[in-house]
Amino acid sequence: MKSIVLREIKSFFGSPIGYLVIAVFLIGNGVFLWVFEGEYNILNSGFADLSPFFNLAPWILIFLIPAVTMRSFSDEKKQGTLELLLTKPLSIWEIVNGKFLGSVLLIAIAIIPTFIYIWAIYGLGMPEGNIDMGSTIGSYFGLLFLISGYCAIGIFTSTLSENQIVAFIIAVFLCFFFYFGFESVATLLPNFQGIISPLGMQNHFKSMGRGVIDTRDVIYFLSITILFLSFTVFNLKSIKS
Repeated sequence: MKSIVLREIKSFFGSPIGYLVIAVFLIGNGVFLWVFEGEYNILNSGFADLSPFFNLAPWILIFLIPAVTMRSFSDEKKQGTLELLLTKPLSIWEIVNGKFLGSVLLIAIAIIPTFIYIWAIYGLGMPEGNIDMGSTIGSYFGLLFLISGYCAIGIFTSTLSENQIVAFIIAVFLCFFFYFGFESVATLLPNFQGIISPLGMQNHFKSMGRGVIDTRDVIYFLSITILFLSFTVFNLKSIKS
């Protein structure tokens, strides 16, 4: 599995893809948080916290992660190398996990430079250092779990078609639905809000952003990740057979 992870990382940074993903994420967040006027501008919010960043990041990642994962198996199918990959002395789970971890690591690398936002907010607080670190740390953990869920969905959709654009569109739709869809349905059915809302990622991501790592939230994200990775393995087994 380690060889697959290294292969993915090398392919990302052996081409402009890895650098482009990191640049798009950082620039996209930077201009909305510090330059453009609007609800996400930290300087205009009047509060020394990173809530605008954690509200904005899921939107950017909904498009960015599918752009990273769409080639995972679609490209292998198109080039005719998928069958060769499946004959390697690795289990299908190891291959899938290798692709998955490679994508997660790339996005995690893009997240690391945003730690400078904590330093900036720390200095902007009145008094200096007036920042809720518990909420910030919890939100970063929530973001990592959200990334894992998005990546699992993206890896799965890449097995559905050899056309990368098709895989991208399906992944964007599924990520959008699992993050925003259940909340939207819950508002339309207020009597069932307590049942429907917890099915979505947004509910659990915001819960972790309160600074308390609830095991229910962790289990939810792990379940989503494992579920879509299982779907991926099932699809690949059907191809192999």
